[in-house]
Amino acid sequence: MTVSQLPTAARHSQKDEHWIPLSDLMTGLMMIFMLVAIAFMIQVEAQAQKVKNVAILYDEMRNQLYHDLEKEFEADLPEWEATLSRDLSIRFEEPEVLFQTGESIVTAKFQTILKEFFPRYVKILASDKYRESIEEVRIEGHTSSVWAAWSTDDDAYFRNMKLSQDRTRSTLEWVLLFPDPNIERAKTWLRSRLTANGLSSSRIITNSDGTENRAASQRVEFRVRTNAEEKIGQILQTIQQ
Repeated sequence: MTVSQLPTAARHSQKDEHWIPLSDLMTGLMMIFMLVAIAFMIQVEAQAQKVKNVAILYDEMRNQLYHDLEKEFEADLPEWEATLSRDLSIRFEEPEVLFQTGESIVTAKFQTILKEFFPRYVKILASDKYRESIEEVRIEGHTSSVWAAWSTDDDAYFRNMKLSQDRTRSTLEWVLLFPDPNIERAKTWLRSRLTANGLSSSRIITNSDGTENRAASQRVEFRVRTNAEEKIGQILQTIQQ
């Protein structure tokens, strides 16, 4: 007897016998997909928590470093005509103290300030508390947007770029070669992190009315950059793999 000759009920029974295993297979596949999705979500959430933990850790470190720098230098900053900001930059902002107009040689007065400042600065940054969290110690040179009356905006920018670069290099050379025990002990660490960055007039200081404050724009800043971004990038890279 062929299948077509079987009673209708028997034919439905045979079809159901084939259909039920297929239904179970689809259900099983759906469960597998759900478990994979849940596992992926758990992994992403765990990595996101790691990113959050790193951000919190480095924020706490930055706050502590700010307070340590403040405690060390708060009595000296007014005398040096310098300021400490929450972004961990220390700004020396009296241009006549730093360099002669148009020159890149560190003045005698700025040398005296650097003698008092830099060894103590290095002692804090290169301590076991912070040294592994610091990616870069930047010496930044900034100028006003002005050059000579005859110069175009482009001429002024490029000439001020060279001047700011020369000034930061001479500042870096002076502090790195200054004979002090704190600097000597941290010399290898400093060579891997201390950089000179001339920025011309790209970051001028403005007055309350929006006009350029030429005197304030001519400054030298010591700025710390942590490796928090690198750590977070490593975590994000593992998520993408």
